[in-house]
Amino acid sequence: MGTDWSGRRIELMLGNPAHGGFCVARHDGRVVFVRHGLPGERVFALVTEDRGGSYCFADTVEVLQPSEDRVDPACPISGPGGAGCCDLSHASMPAQRRIGAAVVAEQLRRLGGVERDVVVEDLPGGAPNGTKWRTRVRLAVDVAGNPGYRRYRSNDVVPELACPQIEVRAYLGLADRVWQPGSELQVVLDDAGARHVVEIAPPSVSRTGHRSAGRRGASARRAAANAPRAEKVIEGSGRTLERVGSREWYVTTTGFWQAHRGAPETYSAVVAQWADAAPGSTVWDLYGGAGVFAAALAEQVGPSGRVEVVESARSAVDDGMEALADLPQVHFRHGRVELLIGDLPAPQIVVLDPPRAGAGKDVVAAIAAAGPRRVIHVGCDPAAFGRDVGLYRGHGYQLADLRTFAAFPSTHHVECLGLFTR
Repeated sequence: MGTDWSGRRIELMLGNPAHGGFCVARHDGRVVFVRHGLPGERVFALVTEDRGGSYCFADTVEVLQPSEDRVDPACPISGPGGAGCCDLSHASMPAQRRIGAAVVAEQLRRLGGVERDVVVEDLPGGAPNGTKWRTRVRLAVDVAGNPGYRRYRSNDVVPELACPQIEVRAYLGLADRVWQPGSELQVVLDDAGARHVVEIAPPSVSRTGHRSAGRRGASARRAAANAPRAEKVIEGSGRTLERVGSREWYVTTTGFWQAHRGAPETYSAVVAQWADAAPGSTVWDLYGGAGVFAAALAEQVGPSGRVEVVESARSAVDDGMEALADLPQVHFRHGRVELLIGDLPAPQIVVLDPPRAGAGKDVVAAIAAAGPRRVIHVGCDPAAFGRDVGLYRGHGYQLADLRTFAAFPSTHHVECLGLFTR
């Protein structure tokens, strides 16, 4: 089309919500994806990104006709031009759930070929206004050594420790010292009430990553970000105490654990209910982390059964083996799921909690070829979950049950748990 509206301020009527925290609007024959607005609002929006073609992106900068669902933002550092943390904190909690449900239903319909009514449920823990639910946060450090949150889709840092997703005590004293520029701080408030702070060294970027603004440079920078980095424990032990039911885990502070304080126990209960594994059966727990789901599944299969946990993070495997040492039916395997899945014994049930990108066609095909009667899939991105639903359906599985949770209040993110049977 050859049009570039970047920096243009336009008046829009916002329509339905879209995946990623946007509302859909139209102007002069083009689609505009608008952040920081709500369906039904009339706004002035500033175009922030336009690569030509049929659509562009914008931020709401002035609300002319507000929605009844609009509230004073709970987060003081998000909003247009601010940090990328709480992109729905201007919406009431019921509105956030309705928006999430609409997005999940649309992704299921468009990508998964499934018509489904969706209800987003709350998780226990946190404040009623969608704050203080987070137990861990990764902060960025700017070039001057100040910690803060990254701006939306940017490496620029907002050096203000004010996001209310986590309790204020997580931030105490962090702004009083100068940190290594370009580093990150992992801060965790564990189940014992202790705070843990670990400084993670900046990624070691190659010359190509520094010099090239193109695809090769971007690939080099991504590789550096994902490579192992030096860590320094500043406060705490570097091992956080986490509890699910009566069981305790000591987890590496920089390792994975569900961010919402109510998520591990809630998801574990759903997985156990849907699995209903018989004594002596074999269950796969793919992308299994430190074995939270494996602990619940081990109780069902009993000493004569087998739970195969596959996890790529060495620290999570070590933490899980320590926590579940009393359960000999749980077997941890360190490595990538797509590389190890062919070596696993045939399962009756498969549980998987893949990364945000989803499981993908190769993993879903391998699961289907193994022939489990039930597959329990946990997805933290509605679009990736929708795509995986379509893949399961292509192998004869049907979405037998669905639970969705507001696991990240004040944001557009929704957690989806699906039960597939054939």
